[in-house]
Parts: sequence; C-alpha cells; structure tokens
Amino acid sequence: MLPRRDFFKLTGLAALANGLSNFCMPFQPHPAAETRQATLLPKRLQAGNNVALIAPSSPVAEEKLTKAIANLSALGLTISEGKNLRNRAGYLAGSDSERLADLHAAFENPEIDAIWCVRGGYGAARLLPAVNFSLIKKNPKLLIGYSDITALHLAIHAQTGLVTFHGPVGAGDFTEMTLHHLKSVVMEAPDRHEILAVPDTTLGEEYQPYTITPGIVRGALTGGNLALLSSMAGTPFAPKFRNKIVFIEDVGEQPYRLDRMFTQLLQSTDLAKAAGIALGVFNECQPKNDSFSYTLRESLQLCLGHLNIPVVYGIPFGHISNQATLPYGIQAELNATEQKLTLLEPAVR
Repeated sequence: MLPRRDFFKLTGLAALANGLSNFCMPFQPHPAAETRQATLLPKRLQAGNNVALIAPSSPVAEEKLTKAIANLSALGLTISEGKNLRNRAGYLAGSDSERLADLHAAFENPEIDAIWCVRGGYGAARLLPAVNFSLIKKNPKLLIGYSDITALHLAIHAQTGLVTFHGPVGAGDFTEMTLHHLKSVVMEAPDRHEILAVPDTTLGEEYQPYTITPGIVRGALTGGNLALLSSMAGTPFAPKFRNKIVFIEDVGEQPYRLDRMFTQLLQSTDLAKAAGIALGVFNECQPKNDSFSYTLRESLQLCLGHLNIPVVYGIPFGHISNQATLPYGIQAELNATEQKLTLLEPAVR
C-alpha cells in the first residue's frame, strides 16, 4: 500500500487539496457572541443613496440580477455592483476571498451608503472567520438580506453592535406589503412599527397564522433562518437567545427535519430561555402526501409548545413574497395572543 503522501503525489490530489485550502478562509478566533456591544444604528436609506449590490452566498442568474437592479432603482437608489458580483465557483458566487472582498469593499468605500445582498443560498457562514469586524464597526452601514445572510447578520451584530436587517434580497418580490414594511423600517424610522400576521386564504395552510402559546413579552430581536441558526450552534458566532424575541423561518423542509433542527437548538443553546418566539411562514414545509409524518403545525407544537413562553406562527417574514423587515438588536414587543410583532424604537438614524 502506498504511503498517504505518495498516494497524493501520484494521483495529483495534493495539488487539488492545496487549491481548496487556498479557496477556504483561514480561521481567526473572534470573541464569543456573548460579548455585549453597544447598539450601533446605521444611517437611514434615502432616495439618491449609492447601494452596493453583492452576492456573499450563492451565484445569481442574469435574470435575477436584472430584477434586483430594477427593484433598487425603483426606490430611487444608485447601484454599484460588487467587483465579484457575477462570479461563480460551483455552488458559490466566487471564492470565499472574492465574496469577502466585496463585503469589505462595500463597508470601506465612503461613497457606498448601504449594502444589499442580491440573494441567499449557501456560503455566507464560510466567510465569518475572516470577516474584518473592526472595519465594519468603523464604517457602519445598512445591510439587508435574509435566508443564508442570517450568518452575516448574527455575526456582525454580535461582534460590532451594528443593527442589520432581515429583509428582502435584491432579487426578491418587492410587493406593496414588502415595500410598506421596508420603507417604514429603513427609510421613515417611526418610533413604533407594527407587523400583523394576516391570513391568506388563497394560499396553503402554512400561510394561516395561529398561536401556539399566548402571551405578551418584550425583548431585543434576533433570529433568522432555522437551518443557519442550527448550523451555527457551537460556533463563536452563535447568538444568545435568553430574554430575547427570536424570529425563525425556513423553507422546503419536511416536518421531521424542522424537528431535528429545533431539537439541536434546544439541546445546544439557550433558546428555551428566550422571551418569546415569532415564527414566520414556513413555506413548502408540509409533509409529502405519501409519508408518515406530523403536520407542520403538529411538529411546531411538539417542538415549542412545552416551553411556557409566548410562541406565534405566521408573522409575515421568510421565503414568501409579502415579507416584513426585521432589525437585529432593536427592542420589540411580541403579542402572541393577537399575533403581532411591534418594533418599539427606530432602527436607523
């Protein structure tokens, strides 16, 4: 049998391994997310602002990029494309170093007013060990996106205190309702902003809100995509949930997979000590017709119904057309009984 080193030389896998090691970001230790940072508000978004459009995760199709540019232009914004926005490397929008370079350049460039992620997908968490959080803290800017962008939101807020925004990606559907919430939160900045769970009888059961555990609580907002939250558990970038209002969503997952991710969070984090949980619309998460399964509602009840904290399903955020914009770190009130979430302070300055 060939020694392992000789096998690599003979097959050429050594070169491949070296190439992949250059592709991956080097690990640099960061303080644990428990470290409390003072809340840092970005400047509000205004017509005429110059917005960097970047792809920190998966590559974007040309038609989606065209849609994103049209969406942001309709808000009166000027778009600056990230240098590597159109790159592709397998399931990633370019190498880790290329995607990270666009993120850093957007924060560092004084001519950029805000940063918008064109889509989610996969790959943002790969960047976290090499993110320059000091650079971001020195140049606080509005950052918008959701789904895989959860990783950036959680890490940036924990390490810098910057309020970032779980909101529509650039290539998303900017419906009337989506624009109402977006403009209110990032442009108008009222003292209070109310987000109601509104049933949509024209769509499936997963679009119908319901209360799992009633009650009213207040706390700072954190959360995001369930798959990202569970995969970040145990890392230096995982959030602390105690006494916070945690918003959670996912898409295209069978109920048993949701159960597995919630179980992971409940066993590895302090999610059970949250003030309350606001669940979004779990689109396409009903069981397959031919499978033995709990329903989506039964599964969520099984996972969260025993926590003795307010929990409500159907707040309008997630992989849906009509979605609210949720700022990380801002104080909010969750009324699970009346199925609404209220932001209690402005999220921009």
